[in-house]
Order: sequence, then structure tokens, then C-alpha cells
Amino acid sequence: MDAETSPDTSTNATSQDSGAPLMNASVGGPSRKRTASLSVEMLQNDAGRRKKTKAEAEAPNSPANDVALVEELSQELQCGCCSELVYQPVIVSPCQHFFCGSCCMLWIRNGGNNCPACRGLSTIVTPSRPLQAIIDALLRAAPHKARTERERQQADEIYRPGQSMRLPAPREITPDPDINQSIDIARPCPHCPLGNPHGWRCPQPIPDPNVDPTHAWHLDDGLPPGHAHCGNCENLLAIRAPSTTKCDLCQVSFCGIGVQGRCVAAPLLAQHPHGMSDIGDLIQSPEIYECFDSNSVEVDLMLDYLTAQRLTPRHIYREVVAHIQTQPRGFAPLIELDLFSDMHPIATGGDANPDGPHNKICRVCAAEVLLWGIREWWVRERQRGFLDEVVMKRKDCPDGRACGHQKDLAHAKEFNHIISPAPSASGGLGPQPQDPPASRATTPLPITTHTATSAIPVEHPLTGSQSVPLQAQVTDPPTP
Repeated sequence: MDAETSPDTSTNATSQDSGAPLMNASVGGPSRKRTASLSVEMLQNDAGRRKKTKAEAEAPNSPANDVALVEELSQELQCGCCSELVYQPVIVSPCQHFFCGSCCMLWIRNGGNNCPACRGLSTIVTPSRPLQAIIDALLRAAPHKARTERERQQADEIYRPGQSMRLPAPREITPDPDINQSIDIARPCPHCPLGNPHGWRCPQPIPDPNVDPTHAWHLDDGLPPGHAHCGNCENLLAIRAPSTTKCDLCQVSFCGIGVQGRCVAAPLLAQHPHGMSDIGDLIQSPEIYECFDSNSVEVDLMLDYLTAQRLTPRHIYREVVAHIQTQPRGFAPLIELDLFSDMHPIATGGDANPDGPHNKICRVCAAEVLLWGIREWWVRERQRGFLDEVVMKRKDCPDGRACGHQKDLAHAKEFNHIISPAPSASGGLGPQPQDPPASRATTPLPITTHTATSAIPVEHPLTGSQSVPLQAQVTDPPTP
């Protein structure tokens, strides 16, 4: 049968299954009736899946989302030192790296003077309230992420929450001494050569062994006449040279040439205590804690006070010197205690005269004077009335300074151990009664009064409260 006589056959074949494309039986071409578009079905399925995914994402109590968020935050909030979830966070400025407060405090105590993470030059470390709020929220959602109780106790003994810290400035490196090339033969001092640039020549110049080896001076015979070793750079110096100075306390001479500002014995009030340039040096100095019988609470109170009032170790040194000069015997009691013996690794020019004039001092002896008098300075300073009332009204410990429990943090917070010593019958410096605040006005030294303020909030070691200290009148003897 040809195509013209079989139209019904083509029509019936097309109507059997509308879900599959059929070919025309006679001509083999596609059917004119088409199925529904597959792209529409795919779009409908995709829309359904998207709605389901969005509903799961918006579920407030989705366990998978909570766990992922907790883990991600825990990783981001790790301390750069201990690699644990940061505890009592502090931020280093200006680099903005953050650490546990206790980790940063230990970093400073162990000599760190920059950021522990990037080693960048930094100045101050401050507590971070925004970070603490995030950590608190994280721990409410995941309490198992908290540090152990023992870890928190140990950290709290090192760092008090809310306390700001200062990173000490990098120490100036002392140049290596220009030591004689031979330990057996003396080399000329700076004033020995003819036509030296210092404008003065030794009356007994040391022969140059490279020029005149026959007359070279052998150190086995002692030091060359008219010469000594500098107490700082340890090079030979001319005793009578105009640049040479001598410390009246340790009797060591200084050349005034080797290292400017260090190879010199300066007037008492003009000198800088060695290794005590700022508060950071006091924090790192174990001798400071020894001066306070390892009472860290009292040391922290003093350091907070110095930070708030912007006082430097040199200011304390000047006031200690001014107080010593008002005493009947001056520096004599300190010399009699051999406080300045063996201060330098070289031979001295003799024993100091306790009753002689004491006008010049070296940097090392100045630091010794500071350490000797800083506790009694703090006793006098407390009477000026700038400390919180809760500090001043603590009960005095019955054992006073002799108490063996000052290392106990709780005992040191409860009792006061900075007690006025009894008057000395000898009239020496020894134990002296506390000076009233007005007594400084009677010091026969010119003084300059300046106002020291601070905008740094200081947390009280006893109460934990933060406050900005009031203005304080600070007397500072000018540099001669």
C-alpha cells in the first residue's frame, strides 16, 4: 500500500505513546507532537533543592553549623605564643597582634622588647575588650574549649586582667672595648701620641711598641706611670687628662673618650643609672623584687604608680640622692657598708673616704644607689596621698618587713608590709623615719615642679577596678 492510501496508520502510531518521539511509519520523519521540555523539569528540581538547602542554612540550631563555627573561631583566636585559645587577651601596638596576657607578661620579663609574633618595634600592650567579648560568647556556646582551672590560676598569678604593659625599648649595644692587641704590652692611650686631636698630651707617654719595641712597656711591671684603666671601656687612660673623671664612691677613673655618655663619672644629679632607662628595665630587673623581699604585690603597685605618674627610674634616683644629701653623714653609711666595692672588673684607685667629698658618680654606682634607696623612696612616696584608699588602709603585717609570707599573693594583698622603719640612734641613713610630704621643700637643692598626668587606665592590684589616676605634683631636681 502506498503512502496516499494509509493515513490512519500514521495517525494511530502517533497516538499510542505521547511520552516518546515517534517516527512517521511511511516517510521515517519525526512526529509533529512533542513531549514536555526537560529543561523545565530540571529547573523545578533545582528550585526544590535550593529551597531545601536554604532552609537548612537558616535553621538556628543546626549542629553542623555550630560545630563548624566554633572550630573556625577557635583557630582564629589562638594565642601567638602558646597556640591555645587566648586567655585574657592583650593587643600589641601598633602591629595589632594579640596574645594571652600572661604569655605577653612572661615575654617581657624574659627580655622581650618587641612583638612576639612579628618582632616589630612596639611600645605598649593593652587589654582587648572586643576580643574578650568574642571569647566569652564562644565559651558559652562551647564550654569545653575553656582553659583548665589550673591553667587559669597560673595565668592569673602572672597577669592581672585589664593591666596595660609597656615593652621596653631595645637596649643600646655597648661597643666592644678596644682591648690592647697584646695582653703583655701596653699600647699608647688616646693622649699619648704627639699632636693627638684631644688637645692635651701625657707628660709620660707610653711608647708605641710598633714604633719603638725596645722601650715597650710590659704590663707585668704594672700599669704605666700616670695611667689607669677606664671603668667602662677598660682602655688605658691618662689620669691627669682633662677628659678623665673619677667616681668618688668606687674610686674608678673613666676616660671620657671611648663611649660618649658612658665612659664618664658625672655630677650626682646628672648621672643615669646603668641599665635603668625606663620602667621596662625595672620590670625585668630581679633586683627590684629583691629590694621588696619578693613582694610582687607591692612591686606592682609601685610600677603602676610610676606608669600613671610618668616617672622614670632616673627620677627616683635623683630623689634618693637628694634625700641622702639631707642626712647628717650623706653617703658615708653606704660606703661603710662596702656598697660600692668591686663594682668594676678593674683595679680601683684606692678606698673611698666615707667623710670625703662625694660629688661625682659613675653609672654603675648610680644604679646601686637606686636599688639601695628605692624601697625607702616608695615608703616616703606613699605618704603623698596619691594611692587609693584601699591600699593605704590595709592592716599592717605584725612581722613587717621580716614576714616570711610576702611571696604568698593572698597574704601580700591583705596585709601591708611597707612600714616606716624605726628611727636610727646613730643618726646614719640606716632605718630612717618617713619624711612628711612637705619636707622636700626644705631640701637645699633647686627643684622644679611639674604636673604628671596619665590617660592610661590602671587596674588596681587589690580591687581589680580600673581608674585613671589624678594629677600629681612631682618634684624633679633639674639636671646640673
